[in-house]
Amino acid sequence: MKTKLSILTMVLMITTLTVAGQGPRWKFLGERLVNDRLDHDVIMVTAAGGALNAIQIRVKGAPVDFHRVIIVYGNGRRQEVVMRNTIGPGGASRPIDLIGDERIVKSVEFWYDANTTRGRKARVRLFGRG
Repeated sequence: MKTKLSILTMVLMITTLTVAGQGPRWKFLGERLVNDRLDHDVIMVTAAGGALNAIQIRVKGAPVDFHRVIIVYGNGRRQEVVMRNTIGPGGASRPIDLIGDERIVKSVEFWYDANTTRGRKARVRLFGRG
């Protein structure tokens, strides 16, 4: 019985240390479908997103050419992120650090176009880390 209890205790300790060492996880905040013309979309972030310290943009389906991203905070302040690059399907942006003390994100605006073929749509997904 003592051996089983000792093994169970060790397993719980290892599990706890593993989970604690992973750091904050990315939370899904929203997504938009993108066609192959220049487009402007907004992803509204609900209060459930909570206070964030970084966002990340992920792409599925087809490559997306990003021109500009604007993060709008809960207090109305805006942070412009110049992104003149293409994110391929299955790819992601670098983590984008949020400025200042205001970490509640109200929305994120995108200016982009997709390199779609054969009617495939690109899907832009927004994630946040707190």
